[in-house]
Amino acid sequence: MKTNSLMWFRTDLRLTDNAALCAAVAAARSQGGQVHALFCVTPAQWELHDMAAIQLDFIERHVNLLARSLAALGIPLHVLHLADFAALPQAISDLCRQLQIGALFAHAEPEINEIVRDNKVASALQRDGVSFELFAGHCLQPPGAVLNQSGQMFRVFTPFARVWRRQLLALPCLPLAVPEPVGAALPDPAPVSFNDTRTNVIPQSSALWQAGEGHARRLLMTFVDSELANYHEQRDFPAMEGTSALSPYLAIGVLSPRQCLAAVLLRYPEALMEGGGWASRGAYIWLTELCWRDFYRHLLVAFPTLCKGQNFNSLADAIVWRNDQQEFQRWCEGATGYPIVDAAMRQLNQTGWMHNRLRMIVASFLTKHLLIDWRWGERYFRRQLIDGDLAANNGGWQWSAGTGCDAQPYFRIFNPISQSEKFDPEGKFIRKWLPQLSQVATLALHRADIHGADLFASGPDYPRPVVEHRAARERALIALGVMKRASASTITPAARRAG
Repeated sequence: MKTNSLMWFRTDLRLTDNAALCAAVAAARSQGGQVHALFCVTPAQWELHDMAAIQLDFIERHVNLLARSLAALGIPLHVLHLADFAALPQAISDLCRQLQIGALFAHAEPEINEIVRDNKVASALQRDGVSFELFAGHCLQPPGAVLNQSGQMFRVFTPFARVWRRQLLALPCLPLAVPEPVGAALPDPAPVSFNDTRTNVIPQSSALWQAGEGHARRLLMTFVDSELANYHEQRDFPAMEGTSALSPYLAIGVLSPRQCLAAVLLRYPEALMEGGGWASRGAYIWLTELCWRDFYRHLLVAFPTLCKGQNFNSLADAIVWRNDQQEFQRWCEGATGYPIVDAAMRQLNQTGWMHNRLRMIVASFLTKHLLIDWRWGERYFRRQLIDGDLAANNGGWQWSAGTGCDAQPYFRIFNPISQSEKFDPEGKFIRKWLPQLSQVATLALHRADIHGADLFASGPDYPRPVVEHRAARERALIALGVMKRASASTITPAARRAG
């Protein structure tokens, strides 16, 4: 009888609130067996998924920390170096036979390739009499749990959020503790190196982001205690530290969404309630962001073609994108001539992260001002982001382009000038990331053509605008108008004036 259990870590690189790990420990204890852990290195799959080098570096650092933490619990971490998901079923079956594993435990993931992977692994293990149990941990509510009255996935966010909140109010919210040691502490494990040999990928250090499960929890608690009360007032200003900056840790599962919810409710117990009071306003808005995270993940499971780059709104298939390669390159490099757009892209390229308000601005600029396919931008983001996450990235890009589920209307086109004036009024963010504009008067920073402002202390090395706003807006309205049949019911005079 096989009494040992195996915990397969993927995007859940933590010991706290890890249901799969707790189940693996419980199973081994009930059988008098041992617990083993597994992580799989699959460079060809990472290349296929355009995973950012900075995110892989961040993951590698956390895998090494995880290996040491597991060793303290008496659990060895085994690392399999394989090409891609296709090699996993046989390799994991072989490992289970070698270690006398009777049961494999892991957290489910919402992406289609990952679902197919798990199904193939389960079939291979079934032939050997090894069970494979998946747990829901990447969302606060598992996909398929939040449905409309017809039993279908919501296509509009607001009613989804209403049901999501009501269901969470009825559930306990207590993160799972770290399991007790299952044996004597093991020697410090050898360092884990991914040896990323992908072609055309330049390694990028994630050192700007401190690693560690403990650090992520401290960030969470500091945010809840010090920043959350004002979140609704500060979150849209990139020059301020008004956001949680937890997305890199959530993306790879160093922190769970349930830990986030529990921390908020401990301080703001009414944060899930509609009209919970002004004191809980910031907490309510931040939990809404976690709800959007669940919403996009639920959509991936309900509509798996989203994983394959398809428009959610099929009317968008008729859009004729310009896809000018030179203009796309200027956008990638932060050389569009619009300071707020360029500063945001410089932040992304140098740190692997971008403020959420800026993500909307640059995505709208690419898809509507330049009429470049949202998939180009989504892929570029995947290759740069330390918090890369297919569901959020796809959902955000399709929302901005107007092609997605409950997206902004096609006729809503962010004006980068007014966005700059409103959300970086003193130009602090722009000057930080575009030092060549440090001596430019604030008024000029918010112009479409700062060269024409004649307000420079010295001539800067800065490009002229790639496109003129009004002309680009009119062009976009025509090109994206193929979707107006889907948007007609939502058009209001005020909405037409947006942007």
